[in-house]
Amino acid sequence: MSRELDLAGRVVELVREIAGPDAEAEAAATYTDRALTRFANSSIHQNVADETTGLRLRLHVDGRTAAGSSTVVSDEGLRGLVERTVAAARLCPPDHAWPGLTPPSPVAGPGNWDEATASASPDERADRVRAFVEAAGGLETAGYCRTVNWAGAFANSAGHAVTGRSAEAAMDGVARSGGIDGVARRNTGRLSDLDGAVLGARAAAKSRAAAAPVELAPGRYEVVLEPTAVVDILQNFALYGFNGKAYNERRSFAEPGAAQFDPAITLVDDALGTLGLPFDAEGTPKRRIALVERGVTRTVTHDRRTAAEAGATSTGHAIAGGASFGAVPTNLRLLPEGSSENGTGATEVTGPVVDSDTAALVAGVRRGLLVTDFWYTRVLDPKSLVITGLTRNGVWLVEDGEVTTAVQNFRFTQSYPQALAPGGVLGVGRYASLLPDSWDASWWSAPALRLASWNFTGGASG
Repeated sequence: MSRELDLAGRVVELVREIAGPDAEAEAAATYTDRALTRFANSSIHQNVADETTGLRLRLHVDGRTAAGSSTVVSDEGLRGLVERTVAAARLCPPDHAWPGLTPPSPVAGPGNWDEATASASPDERADRVRAFVEAAGGLETAGYCRTVNWAGAFANSAGHAVTGRSAEAAMDGVARSGGIDGVARRNTGRLSDLDGAVLGARAAAKSRAAAAPVELAPGRYEVVLEPTAVVDILQNFALYGFNGKAYNERRSFAEPGAAQFDPAITLVDDALGTLGLPFDAEGTPKRRIALVERGVTRTVTHDRRTAAEAGATSTGHAIAGGASFGAVPTNLRLLPEGSSENGTGATEVTGPVVDSDTAALVAGVRRGLLVTDFWYTRVLDPKSLVITGLTRNGVWLVEDGEVTTAVQNFRFTQSYPQALAPGGVLGVGRYASLLPDSWDASWWSAPALRLASWNFTGGASG
């Protein structure tokens, strides 16, 4: 038995002791080991590491539900967590929609795990930083290289118990020339797959190519979005579109059974094919879920509560603390062109701005824009998912299939589902990139996209 499963089991037993045998309880214990090597001004300035074991408890007693958490795992700490949570439940209103506990069910696998990544040393991360800096060829650089590993366990009073573990490595860096940033990012399950030199060269090439940008008039442009920009679309789809709570409350654009997207779009949530633990916050085993198949919306994601409301079953998408927000898919993959299992590595850089995969999409554009990144994106209308935000880290004019001129940043206002609607997708890249995120335990995999229209509503002059 793992230490985490022992802790979760002890919490469930304490609930029985303190609240009585009829109390329903679920407990999760997660060990997290994070290490980060950060650099700025082309030098490492920080190396930090943190190990934490966290406990989450949710219980249902006398028709009332409460939850609590703690990082104190001593006997006194476990008892205190249970006593506080039981006391809180007595003060809560009746929970008539309590969906019950996850029944015993096996997970599909132990989770992504790589021992070398989990035990990576500061020197190994520093080697990748050095390679990034040297490949930038004298440009000012900044960013980070991180490694993380988790070991998690879940137990409940219905007799369900599961364990899993996962590891990840990520690098995110910029190279700056004359105040212009170029960016390169990658996320992976193995530190050995991170090549700092490739990323540093990529960031430097984009920075140099973005020099002396011109201003273009706002308007609708055909665009090629690099994976770093496509990820923002996936994040907003996850939060506001395929979230089961948003769907139940009619705040989502999703219409299962409708051809809402271009036939080129297939979107899956796949924890087993990316990173993370193989079960959700309620202990429900995760599996691959097809949300959109060849343009047709198939389903949304549910936890036990939203599933009960919808007359469905949980898809394994409960998130910690998500009772008020809903069931969020956190392993979205926009599948690349061709085989659904195409690789997740970037292709070689063939010019100053794009890799060969993106270049193939650019080649079909008569006049449009190549966009690296979106940032500061905010929702204007959740139902139609109209988003406003800014471009970042490089925009270029494309003419007759060639990247010609760097362009100053734009503000845009665009419905994300509309941009990917039937007829809106003119091309999908052949390779997907797995990219790092600041969210805790969430991963996004996307290829580049060529879209018929994107609504830019402001430029550098307003």
